[in-house]
Amino acid sequence: MFDSLNAAHNDLIGIIGGLIVGFTFGSIPFGYLLVRMKTGDDVRLSGSGNIGATNVKRVLGKRAGIATLFLDVAKGAGGTFTAVHVGIVVLGTQQPVWGAAGALGTVLGHCYTPWLGLRGGKGVATLLGAFALLVPVPTAVGAGVLVVVGAIGRMISLASLAGSVALVCTAWFRAEPSYSLVATLLAAIVIFWRHRENIGRIKRGEEAKLGKA
Repeated sequence: MFDSLNAAHNDLIGIIGGLIVGFTFGSIPFGYLLVRMKTGDDVRLSGSGNIGATNVKRVLGKRAGIATLFLDVAKGAGGTFTAVHVGIVVLGTQQPVWGAAGALGTVLGHCYTPWLGLRGGKGVATLLGAFALLVPVPTAVGAGVLVVVGAIGRMISLASLAGSVALVCTAWFRAEPSYSLVATLLAAIVIFWRHRENIGRIKRGEEAKLGKA
């Protein structure tokens, strides 16, 4: 009984601690900062209003978009990596829940950064970086689906949604650890929620395509 209580206690610490660490990393709004430093403008007032790579590309060009993509992926990986190692320091042993909570936290931090009044990005690049360390094969499959769907349909939003679904389905098919599977599912739900307006435009045939917006 005491072992079960102790395990539950450690899990709770891991969930809270991992979310905090991941959220802190994810909340850094690199796209916003790049545009602000370069032009003094608020990227949220241009294009789609998003702080991610696609909108930064619209405002500053291809190189700035690639830089934002790289930084958002890196902060996702950094959040997961740091959460795992903080967990080791806190509990003296590696606990899977820290990494899973850290990965989810980075996605939440990017999507709802407190530094911009909870107006963040869509979270896809950060998701790929975060879960690449946690579930590398499902993440690779998700990234591959994203690229293929994007190349065919020319809609980054549709490609992002397809990639998120592929990540979750592959994680489930491979019977990844329960904490990781739950984290991927919750992160995908967040991604879909953040794309709800895009989904409406896709249904109406109004979603912008790459090279046309």
